[in-house]
Amino acid sequence: MSILAAVSVDVPFTLPIVDYNAIAPLLILLGAGVISVLVEALLPRGSRRFVQLFIVLGSLIASLAWIFTITGVRIVTAEGAIAIDGPALVMQGAILMLAILGALLMAERSVDPSGDVFAARASALPGSEDEKQFTARGYLQTEVWPLFLFAVSGMVLFVSANDLLLMFVALEVMSLPLYLLAGMARRRRLLSQEAALKYFLLGAFSSAFFIYGVALVYGYAASTQLPVIASVLTAKPGQTSLALIAMALILVGLLFKVAAVPFHQWTPDVYQGAPTAVTGFMAATVKIAAFGALMRVLYVAFGGMRWDWVPMMSIIAILTMLVGSIIAISQSDIKRMLAYSSIAQAGFILVGVIAASPAGLAGALFYLIAYGFTTIGAFAVISLVRDESGEATNLSKWAGLGRKSPLVGSIFALFMLGLAGIPLTSGFIGKFSVFAAALASGDTWLVIVAVVASLIAAFFYVRVIVAMFFTESGPQTASVVVPSVFTTIALAAGATVTLVLGILPQPVLELVSNAGLFIR
Repeated sequence: MSILAAVSVDVPFTLPIVDYNAIAPLLILLGAGVISVLVEALLPRGSRRFVQLFIVLGSLIASLAWIFTITGVRIVTAEGAIAIDGPALVMQGAILMLAILGALLMAERSVDPSGDVFAARASALPGSEDEKQFTARGYLQTEVWPLFLFAVSGMVLFVSANDLLLMFVALEVMSLPLYLLAGMARRRRLLSQEAALKYFLLGAFSSAFFIYGVALVYGYAASTQLPVIASVLTAKPGQTSLALIAMALILVGLLFKVAAVPFHQWTPDVYQGAPTAVTGFMAATVKIAAFGALMRVLYVAFGGMRWDWVPMMSIIAILTMLVGSIIAISQSDIKRMLAYSSIAQAGFILVGVIAASPAGLAGALFYLIAYGFTTIGAFAVISLVRDESGEATNLSKWAGLGRKSPLVGSIFALFMLGLAGIPLTSGFIGKFSVFAAALASGDTWLVIVAVVASLIAAFFYVRVIVAMFFTESGPQTASVVVPSVFTTIALAAGATVTLVLGILPQPVLELVSNAGLFIR
């Protein structure tokens, strides 16, 4: 009793100070995720879909609307564990907008390319009735929605985590649902489950590197908060060996999520094996979340070691750009091609990160937004191109598709031109922003390599356009399904943003420029 009394006197308990208004978008998503789990457990199957969609879309829109109400807030809350600043709010808003489009893609259930003809072809295929219905109607089970909400919650927390331990928690909250979502394809389920297993195993290894790096950082700085680490580095300028090792281990975990070389091996298999709607959602949002955490760690915690990490990150950026661009040329599956494309795009974004300047940060943010909308639109188109066996992702089946379906072919061509960085698309403005920031920082040689990689990458993007419009269609050519309003909205939003940001980019450029820097 005396021991308990002594503890209560010597170690008084105080509640942490939390600004609930600043973290309300995160709380809305977490609460919706819990409710979604209860709905899945308690409601009958027939009524789940409508309720789940209402919860998911309602919570995403409410969370996005709340972010608009706290624009301009710069605060560190939750005992220094969460930082709400301009870059965090920009990335949270982008994640939520892309998550809404991803949810619309995943809600698709009525893709029927030719009415009863296609349904008859699907019924003639081997497999269970559920598999046949998936082929004919693009059905996705409602179990995805709780996982979806928790994944988005982790992303929103990931970009604002100001403490490495909380960042690790956010990383796992984001990643674990994605491992499951990647394995939920009903057709080609062995390929999907193999992709999920590879994603999980490699993700577990990268998380182990991350948490070991956090442990070493704590041994060095006696804290895991990013500003404290930065202050200790300043106080011990000649004692950075342990900090350098810790930083390298932490970057392994973050670069894995970015899909930078040599931590990219999971990307092609997961992009190909996961359901296309999940792939589009993951490709667009995870990239933003991972780069947000990466930039916060490099700029806030290890900004004083810039001359140590810039050479290492430059080598990684060069390898990422060249490996992604060169290997994509040999791909015959369009989802694998976009996977290697995403690797190359990560290298281009790293060029802006390496600039380590306000212009570099703004350029990287713009690039992430532009890439996200273009990518989710591209995967929306892929989900509509089908044959008797389901999605037709082999490039040979896209021959003449632009002549057969001019509108869909033209929209996909726009996305390919955007990813290639052709003028009058958002991709051109994004590349120009990060390249200009790198030139201003003196990284001329890095920009030269990036331009060469861009020229290489343009080849496989243009190859798809040539296949669609300048190749004769044949019996192997796939059909374009008639989407519901959900996929139509996602597709239209992706195409509109890709085009508008290429012609009138100034409002978004001003938004990311005015966002300021990370709180230090």
